[in-house]
This record gives sequence, structure tokens and C-alpha cells, in this order.
Amino acid sequence: MEPQKEARTSTDPVGRAPGASRSQRPDEEERQGGGAPPAAAAVDAEADGASADGLWELPVEPAERRPECSRCSRPQKVCLCPFLPVHPLHVSTRLYIVQHPAEESKVLRTVPLLAACLPQDKCKVKIGRRFSEERDPELSTVCRKSDTLILYPGAEAANLEEFILDSPVYPSTIIIIDGTWSQAKDIFYKNSLFRLPKQVQLKTSISSQYVIRTQPTNRCLSTLECAAVALSILEKNNYIQETLLRPLQALCSFQLQHGAQIRLSKEHLLKNGLYPKPMPKNKRKLRKMELLMNSVKI
Repeated sequence: MEPQKEARTSTDPVGRAPGASRSQRPDEEERQGGGAPPAAAAVDAEADGASADGLWELPVEPAERRPECSRCSRPQKVCLCPFLPVHPLHVSTRLYIVQHPAEESKVLRTVPLLAACLPQDKCKVKIGRRFSEERDPELSTVCRKSDTLILYPGAEAANLEEFILDSPVYPSTIIIIDGTWSQAKDIFYKNSLFRLPKQVQLKTSISSQYVIRTQPTNRCLSTLECAAVALSILEKNNYIQETLLRPLQALCSFQLQHGAQIRLSKEHLLKNGLYPKPMPKNKRKLRKMELLMNSVKI
């Protein structure tokens, strides 16, 4: 342990004073007037060691986290409840958020704000990387229903607005994956359950308002923004989108006022020669960068 190691060092017979060279003799150090006799130094060191040993017996108090608001999950001093609806929004669509475990510990996450705006029975969060019928029978049942959609972009994904116009069964449930783009991709392709529902995507020209977090492209939206747009389409109510985006706007505004910087997308940085890192040597990563520069979806 470090305190004991320091005590043994200070009882070195040479008894060097701070800054003294190894070639000095004990009598030379004493004549400098800054050092104590070796015997006295040893006694002092033993006393210091004994005092340090006593520190290990003191109880360790766990670090206290700042009190959090029970509704928005933000620290009470920066609570965003004034920007939430007074009562949860009335919606008929059920929302399932499949959240990567790494997102749960992030400070500036948007899912707690989304959940605070909706009734508890209409917004459920499932945390994990792998899901199966044995592990989560509820989610497995939901994925097998014909009126369930999963929001994930891709070549096989239908435009949500167009799909609901032609669908014989109107969707009652939508699944959204919460995580970075690589985490979401990993969850989607490594869980066969998530390829059972109809895959849909949003075709919208709006840019993300979640400006305190870097996105791959200008069209990428946060989980809260995806839910806001999707629910407003499914519920045929634009007020839902406005209401859900209000706490996100307040969060970003507060962070920017207290030192946060606006995070431009990688696409924007690359196109304008502002990307701060060297281009990757890995061919796969380099190809992704080229696709971003050419505004091709990845």
C-alpha cells in the first residue's frame, strides 16, 4: 500500500532531504540546516506511517449521486419537467424501445424524456444486446404479430407514410432500436426476432435538433426524434411531434448555454473539409467515409 511504501522510503539511513543529491553524506545534510538527524527522521517517519495506517481503518463513504427527478430522470437542479406535457399524451400506438446497454448509462440520453411524455403502458424499454423467445416472451410475441412494425432503415424498408395507406392491418405497435448506428445494426442483424415485423423507415427532410451529439449524416435522427415523427404519422397528429420535441430542444439549449458545442454531422465535416481526424486506412471504414461524402445512405 502506498502510505507504507512512503514510510519505508523516508526511513532510508541516508535520510536525504528533499532535493538533496545521493552523493551527500548525512553530516553534510545536517549542516545545511534543512534536515533532521537520521534518528529523528526515522522516528518521524514511523509516526507518519502509523498515522497513515490508521487511515485504512476509516469507513469509506460511497459517492453520492445528485438527486434525480422521478419523472424525467434528470438531476433535480436541471429538471426538464416544465417542458413535458402536464399529462401523458393520449396515444393508441404502443412503442417498444430496444436499448443497447451502453445507452442506459449515458447522461444526455433521450429515451427517459420520451417515456416521460407517454403513458407507461404505451412505452416500454427493453435493455439488452440479444433477445430470444426464452429470454423475453413478451417481445417475442409482439414481433410475431401482424400489426407490429420495426423502424430500421434499409433497402427492404418501406416508407412508413406510404405503407400505412396500403396496409390491410393498421399498425398498433412500433419497435425502435436505441443506440449508436453500429450498435443498432448489431442488434438488428443478430436478433432474428427483429426481422419478423414489417421493416419501415422515415423519409423526412428535417434535420436533427439533437445538436449536442454527433450524427453520421444530416438526416440521422435521435431515438426521441424518430419516435416523435413515427407516432405523429401513425396517430395522424402533428401535435405529438411538437410536444415530444419540446424537452429535447430545452435539453440542447441548456447544454449549449453551459459550455457544450454544436456537433456537426460527419457528413457535413467531410464535405466541407473540416473533419478533424485523418482518413482511416481500413478499406471498409474508408468506403463508409466516401459514401458519407457522396451523400449515399449506409
